[in-house]
Amino acid sequence: MNANSDPEYNRYADLDFENAKSVSDVPALAQLQAAHGGKSRITIRVDNDILAIFKARAEMTGGNYQTLMNEALRQVAQGQVLADVVRETIRAELRTP
Repeated sequence: MNANSDPEYNRYADLDFENAKSVSDVPALAQLQAAHGGKSRITIRVDNDILAIFKARAEMTGGNYQTLMNEALRQVAQGQVLADVVRETIRAELRTP
């Protein structure tokens, strides 16, 4: 992903972060991140076609492919499968007047 593909890029492109500090160097921020972060940095290998699908979906929705992948993993971990999601969506649509 190049910088220009990020919708937030232009908003921050002209800011100077040369003297910025890492979160770990600011105790209050480090504590806040530890309390509310809830995420872990990992390295994972995925097939190129799967990554391309998530990146394309993210581009279409204006989201982030990592967030989409995280949500897909969450659904699998909770036992949801595509058929269940489709079934529930159809039921919800049929209930809508």
